[in-house]
Amino acid sequence: MSTPVDDPLARERSHLSASRSALRAMREGVEALDISDVTANWVNAEALAHQIEERIKALADLSGTPLFFGRLDYLHAPGAQEAEGAEGERFYIGRRHVHDHDGDPMVIDWRAPVSQPFYRASKKDPMDIALRRRFGYTGGDLTAYEDEHLSDPAEAARTSKLLQQEIERPRVGPMRDIVATIQPEQDEIVRSGLSGTVCVQGGPGTGKTAVGLHRVAYLLYAHRERLARTGTLVIGPNRSFLHYIEQVLPALGELAVQQATVDDLVAHVDIKGTDDAAAAVVKGDARLAQVLRRALYAHVTMPTEPVVVVRGSRRWRVPAYELEDIVRELLDRDIRYGAAREALPQRIAHAVLVQMERSGEAPDDRVQDAVARNSAVRAAVKAVWPAVDPARLVLRLLSDAEFLAVHADGILDEEEQKAILWAKPARSVKSARWSPADAVLIDEATDLIQRTHSLGHVVLDEAQDLSPMQYRAVGRRCTTGSATVLGDLAQGTTPWATRSWQEALTHLGKQDALVEELTAGFRVPTDVITYASRLLPHIAPGLTPVVSIRENPGHFEVRPVSGPKDVVEACRESLRHEGSTGLIAADARVPELAEALTEAGIPYLGPGEETTQDTRLTLVPASLAKGLEYDYVVLDEPRAVVDGEPDERTGLRRLYVALTRAVSGLIVTHAAGLPPQLASTTLR
Repeated sequence: MSTPVDDPLARERSHLSASRSALRAMREGVEALDISDVTANWVNAEALAHQIEERIKALADLSGTPLFFGRLDYLHAPGAQEAEGAEGERFYIGRRHVHDHDGDPMVIDWRAPVSQPFYRASKKDPMDIALRRRFGYTGGDLTAYEDEHLSDPAEAARTSKLLQQEIERPRVGPMRDIVATIQPEQDEIVRSGLSGTVCVQGGPGTGKTAVGLHRVAYLLYAHRERLARTGTLVIGPNRSFLHYIEQVLPALGELAVQQATVDDLVAHVDIKGTDDAAAAVVKGDARLAQVLRRALYAHVTMPTEPVVVVRGSRRWRVPAYELEDIVRELLDRDIRYGAAREALPQRIAHAVLVQMERSGEAPDDRVQDAVARNSAVRAAVKAVWPAVDPARLVLRLLSDAEFLAVHADGILDEEEQKAILWAKPARSVKSARWSPADAVLIDEATDLIQRTHSLGHVVLDEAQDLSPMQYRAVGRRCTTGSATVLGDLAQGTTPWATRSWQEALTHLGKQDALVEELTAGFRVPTDVITYASRLLPHIAPGLTPVVSIRENPGHFEVRPVSGPKDVVEACRESLRHEGSTGLIAADARVPELAEALTEAGIPYLGPGEETTQDTRLTLVPASLAKGLEYDYVVLDEPRAVVDGEPDERTGLRRLYVALTRAVSGLIVTHAAGLPPQLASTTLR
């Protein structure tokens, strides 16, 4: 069937169909590979089979996900330094590379250099682009296109309707990629190099999480071999958040990125207890690292007796003063406690070998290893530089007031020491009621003993809620790599919330990181973000308010109610619209609202559970709302959200988070009075 020459939409549909066929052929080609005679052993065969399996997954044609979303028509070759492109060449931009049976590209990966003008080109700087075409899809079918003639001075610059529709499209299910809507300022961060760490301060709806995830995808494209060796990791605040974002990277063809919470990283012991705010703040303070170092190296004692090694009929004596010199040298080198302990017997053995050589013998490395294993040497090492278990070390610090006082002297005052001491000392590591903050201390002690493995790149999201000690734990995972730090100082809701990014980056070990600020809001409607921004002078006075660039102002209403039944009715109204609805409430009010929803016959989910067309309402405790988005939000009782926190400033920050979860509409319901910080301005 021929395609009408004068029907551009039909031609684009034809190219889409051909591209899908080409992708299917690429997948079938990989599936047909026979590796039975390729590898020399079963280990290599297993590794190759796994690589093939991952490649097959990456070539999946996801239903409902457009294979390409844009087109670039170049005026000339993209540049002498580029291999692609000839005069007048055309490129279709998509989520992955697709080529035909001859190897010619049918879709170009959005991360390729030749794709960059799709995000950066403008009327002021066309980047040699004659035409930029965006495509609109309905249920996976190509249904519309929109052209920008960037090199035509007669055509005025205008806002893309398709771009606005994609930004404002209702959300059902987990977070989607934003590959079709990346803005120039976001693209600059996404394509920043692997060697540098980037910190992104972004208010609600500015796309900072999506930018961080797309940066990982870009780095894996540009530095795949290196990151395949060193690894990548995305760190989120909780499991609900990780579940919400887990489909973004696979949709971009990246399957090898691990995801974890900070608690997952430091899971050295079973968590059975919690800390009050005072104890958690002290345990999260970076000064605890110094206390731990003191306590650890206090186990090292200077030798007072010589070491006598007997070999055959000869006795070799290393005097105490020489042993002391060896120990001091190892301490001065400032290497890990465990590494120094492993080096000590070899240093003692070397001192013995020097004596052997002076006496005319010619010992080799085997003799030195044998001397290092000698019982007298091992006994000396055990006495001078004993093995230390990190969990036992932390256990003693938190249980033994005298031991803590000695090693915290001049670092923690008496009140701070009392705050972290356990009221009931534990008898063993297993019986201890460890808290999350304790696990971070154990991780610090573990690293003092043995170096933590470093990854090539780490993405840290919702970073503003980490303590200094948690930043150190994350920093240990990227000492030789780089990081993308994402957060919003206005949304810090822990007692130890980050006060400045420079301070946080110092604890992370990335003092030279580039700090970028995103202030253009793509997700939160204008009226909603304007209302929420009333809180900024009270919670983060130095931050620039987010300015929404959405054309649709969204639905916004502050509604007095008399009880839970009225809140349920507000949920019904929101559910009449397309998309997801979140009912956000103070944690203490969630059971009452859950009962009201059940009585009304309205099904609902918990945070992290995937919404469907049949169940589009999620009941969200305010403490778990951070990082989540819903098309419509009903926010119950703002005063209760504020009062549910230990202090007003933290409560107002929690409220700011809750107010900014909506991407289409927000109804604020309240029976009690509104917090004065919100009620101070007369509403329209």
